[in-house]
Amino acid sequence: MLTSCLAWAMLAIACLAPSKVNLMDFLKKIDPTVKKETLYITAVVGILTVLMEAVFLILGRWDMKVLWGGLLGACVAVLNFFLMGLTVQKAVDKEEKEAKQLMKASQSGRMMMQLAFAAIAAAIPGAFNLLAALLPLLFPRIGVMLRGVIFKENN
Repeated sequence: MLTSCLAWAMLAIACLAPSKVNLMDFLKKIDPTVKKETLYITAVVGILTVLMEAVFLILGRWDMKVLWGGLLGACVAVLNFFLMGLTVQKAVDKEEKEAKQLMKASQSGRMMMQLAFAAIAAAIPGAFNLLAALLPLLFPRIGVMLRGVIFKENN
């Protein structure tokens, strides 16, 4: 699941990137911190999604719609975090005012992406369990909070 989310993220970037940009060159330009944190969030989202699927199973509510909703939600959550990381990477090199504008535009675009995803999941109830699709969108926040607690305990 971790690799499939990253593969989807890379595919989305390849589709959004100008045609003259080589994907390998683009990947080399990604800051190592963005890669490391995205991998961490991907692992957390993957683990929490599996736990969510297990809860659905224990409650007797699990079916393929839960699986597809969870996978799609997890991929959107990781893609959202990755795109935020790329934006922060670009904003660091800008003046404060321009950086704020870039971050606001990114936040708006990513929010629209998540709303579109939620609308698709809601519009196709035969394919996706809406709750299972939306819960993974909260998992990156849990991962960030856990990282803060773990980092604080190590210091």
